[in-house]
Amino acid sequence: MINHDQVQPFAQPEPTTDSEKTAIKYKPQLHISDGCHPYPAVQANGSVSAGLKWAGWADGDCKGSGLGSQVYSRSDWFRGKWAIMYAWYFSKGRQPIFFRLGHRHFWSYAIVWLDSDKPHNSTILGVSVSFKWTTSVKPKYVIDGTTIKFDSFFDVFGYKFTEKSGEIQDLITWEQLTDKARTALSEADLKFTGQRTQI
Repeated sequence: MINHDQVQPFAQPEPTTDSEKTAIKYKPQLHISDGCHPYPAVQANGSVSAGLKWAGWADGDCKGSGLGSQVYSRSDWFRGKWAIMYAWYFSKGRQPIFFRLGHRHFWSYAIVWLDSDKPHNSTILGVSVSFKWTTSVKPKYVIDGTTIKFDSFFDVFGYKFTEKSGEIQDLITWEQLTDKARTALSEADLKFTGQRTQI
C-alpha cells in the first residue's frame, strides 16, 4: 500500500463501446459539503491506497489529491433496466452510529437506472444511492437530462441531490482497469465494518 495522496489516477480513456459511452454521458457531479473529497483507490501497477486513520477534522488531510481524483463504474442489465454503478473511494469516513468516530477507507456509490444502454437513445428512470432507496430525480438536479448533481454530506449517509455544481472525476470502468489494478482491488481490504473505529 502507498500513501493516499500518492496514488496516480487513471486518465479517462476514449470510450469505444456503447457501455463506456453511456457511462461517460451520465457521469455525475459530486459536491462535497462534509468530509473527505474522493481519491483514487488504486493505480495501474496495482498499488492501492493505505487510506487515512480517523483523526482530527472530517476532511483533515483529504481535501483532494494533487494528482487528480477518480470515479469507478460497472454497468449491466438488471430486471430489464440498464444499471450504471458509479463508485467513489474516500481515504477515511465517519462511523455509522457515533459521528465523532470514524474509520480508514470508505466507499460510496450511486446507481443510475436507464431504459437503454445506448448512449444516444436512453433516459434516466431513477437513482439509487448508498444507504438510501431508489427514487426519481427532479429536473432541477440534472444538467441537460444526463448529469445528476449529488452532494456528499456526513459521508456515512451517502448522497443527496443538490442544485450546487460539483466536481467531475476521470471515469474508469472495471474492464478498463489494468489486470494488476483489478487483482489489487479484489484482494485489498478497503472496506470497513460498523465495529471498526480506528485502524
